Amino acid sequence: MNKLHLSPRLARLLRQERGAATAEYGIVIMAAVGFAGLLVVILRSEEVRGILTDLVRNALAFGG
Repeated sequence: MNKLHLSPRLARLLRQERGAATAEYGIVIMAAVGFAGLLVVILRSEEVRGILTDLVRNALAFGG
């Protein structure tokens, strides 16, 4: 099987970028966890819970 021959400079650049994707995934996961935590705090409030309950009741009353 033929091996791909890269110039030393290109090979060095590719090796330097090897961990970049993992770091980007880590940042995205941390942002998602932060957003999920914010949603939990918002959804635990009585006001939001009441709004969601009314929304579900109205939807069920409309459909039935």
